[in-house]
Amino acid sequence: MGETPNNGPPPPPQATAPPAPPPLAVSRGPTWVPAEQLQQLQYCIHSNPSWPQALLLAFQHYIVMLGTTVLIASTLVPRMGGDNHNKALVIQSLLFMSGINTLLQTLIGSRLPTVMGASFAYVLPVLSIINDIADENFTSDSERFHVTIRTIQGSLIVCSFINITLGYSRTWGELTRLFSPIVIVPVVCVVGLGLFSRGFPLLGNCVEIGLPMLILLVISQQYLKRVIHERAHLILERFALLLCIGIIWAFAAILTAAGAYNKVKEQTKQSCRTDQAFLLSNAPWVKIPYPFQWGTPIFRASHVFGMMGVALVTSAESTGAFFAAARLAGATPPPANVLSRSIGLQGIGMLLEGLFGSVVGTTASVENIGLLGLTHIGSRRVVQISTAFMIFFSIFGKFGAFFASIPLPIFGAIYCILLGIVAATGITFIQFANNNSMRNIYILGVSLFLGISIPQYFVSYSTVNGGGPTRTGAGWFNDILNTIFSSPPTVAMIVGTLLDNTLEARHTVADRGLPWWKPFQHKKGDVRTEEFYSLPLRIHEFIPTRFH
Repeated sequence: MGETPNNGPPPPPQATAPPAPPPLAVSRGPTWVPAEQLQQLQYCIHSNPSWPQALLLAFQHYIVMLGTTVLIASTLVPRMGGDNHNKALVIQSLLFMSGINTLLQTLIGSRLPTVMGASFAYVLPVLSIINDIADENFTSDSERFHVTIRTIQGSLIVCSFINITLGYSRTWGELTRLFSPIVIVPVVCVVGLGLFSRGFPLLGNCVEIGLPMLILLVISQQYLKRVIHERAHLILERFALLLCIGIIWAFAAILTAAGAYNKVKEQTKQSCRTDQAFLLSNAPWVKIPYPFQWGTPIFRASHVFGMMGVALVTSAESTGAFFAAARLAGATPPPANVLSRSIGLQGIGMLLEGLFGSVVGTTASVENIGLLGLTHIGSRRVVQISTAFMIFFSIFGKFGAFFASIPLPIFGAIYCILLGIVAATGITFIQFANNNSMRNIYILGVSLFLGISIPQYFVSYSTVNGGGPTRTGAGWFNDILNTIFSSPPTVAMIVGTLLDNTLEARHTVADRGLPWWKPFQHKKGDVRTEEFYSLPLRIHEFIPTRFH
C-alpha cells in the first residue's frame, strides 16, 4: 500500500507551474480596436436618404439653427435701439447670410455637412460698439440703431480680410499641423461644453416648457424607438426632434391661451408665452436682403481693431467644429489645405455679412453638428437642402417669423442634448493616442479645465462689471484680449498646442498619436481624403492648385 511495484517509496510529486493568467480581454471583457470612421451612421457624408426624408431632415436643420439666430437678435437689437420690426429684419438678414455661407462651405469650402450659423463669438465686440455709440446724442432710437448697425458693418468688412489672409495664405493650415489627437480632444470637447449657458440655463427660464421638452425628446428618441416596429423606429430616430417641438410648442400655446402667464414677471412672459416675440406682426411678407440695406457702412478704427480678436476666435471655433463634423459624418479628419480654404471662405462670408448688414458673422453651427450624431445621418446633401429653407424663410418674412416664435426654452432643451453629443465626440479622438500616458493626462486635463475656467472668468467679470478684466488705456486692445480669452475653444487650442509641442514632444511621438495623425494632415496622405474633400464637378480647374 502506497508503494511502487518495485516495493520502493513513491516518487515525490512533481511541482507544476501555476497556469498562466488569461489575457486581459478574456478576464476583464472585450476591447475595441480604434475606429477612424464611425460604423453606426446610416448615411455618411456622400450618401443620401430619399428626397422626402432629405427634405424633412433639412427642415429639421433649419429649425435647430433658428434658435441661436433668434437669441442673438433678441439680445442685441433692443440694446442697439431697434424695435420689433428691426429685430424681424435682422433675423431675416442673419438667415439669408447663413443660407448663402452654408451653401458656399458645403460646395467649395470644408465640404463637410456643417451649417454656418450666427455666432456668439461676435457678441462681446458688438456690445462694445453698442456701448460706445450709446454715449452719443441721437434724435431717436431708430437713428441710434441705424448708426450702430452701420458701424458693425464697417468692422465686419475690414476684419473679414484677416480670415481671408489666414486661410488663403495657408497660414491657418500650417498652424493646424501642430495639432495632435491630444490637442483635438479638449478643443472639440469645449466646442460643445463651452456653450453650456445655452443649455439648461436657457431651459430654466421656463421649466414647465423646457423640462418636458428635454424628457420627451430623450424618451421618444432613445427609449421608445427600441420597443416599437422597425419602420417606426427609424421615424423616431430621425424625426423625433420635430415631433417633440410640435407637441411642446402646442402645449405652450395652450398655456398661453389659458392665461397661465397673465400674472407673472415680464421675463417669464418673454420666455414662456408664444405671442411675446412680436415677430409675426412686425415681419414683412416679402423682403429680399440686399447690400447696404441699412445705409453706408461706418468705419471707425477703434471698433475695427476691437473686432480683430474675432478673426482668431471664429477660426478656432470653426476648426474644432469641423473635426467634430467630420467624425459624425463618417469622414476622415480634414487635412490642412481643407482647413485653410474653409477659413478663407469664412472670411469671404464675413465680408458678405458686412455688406448685407448682419449684426454678427457666422461660424460652424455646433448644435447642427450635434444633430448629425442624433439622427445618425451625416449627408452633405441634407445640409445643402437646408439652405433653401434658410433663404426662403428669410425672404418670405411672415412664414419665417412663425417658426421664429418658438419659445427659446424649447431650444435650450434641444441644446442640452446636441451640444453634449459634440462634446462626447471630442473624447473619441483619445483612442488614437496613449490614454495611459501621464503626460497626455496632464495636458488633456489642464487644457480642458482652463478652456472652460478662463472664459467663464472673463464672461462673469464682464457681466458684473460691464467690461472684461483686461483694462488698459487702449479700448481696442481690451476688446481683442477679452474676446480671445472669452472663447473656450480658442483658450483650449492655445494651451493644448503649447503644452503638447513643448513637453517631451520629440520623445513621445507615438504616445501623442502622431503616426496615426500625420497622414490625415496632408492632401494626399490618405486615399480617402480625395473622396471626402475634393471639389465638385470641375470647379477645381478654376481654382489654384494650392487651394484644392
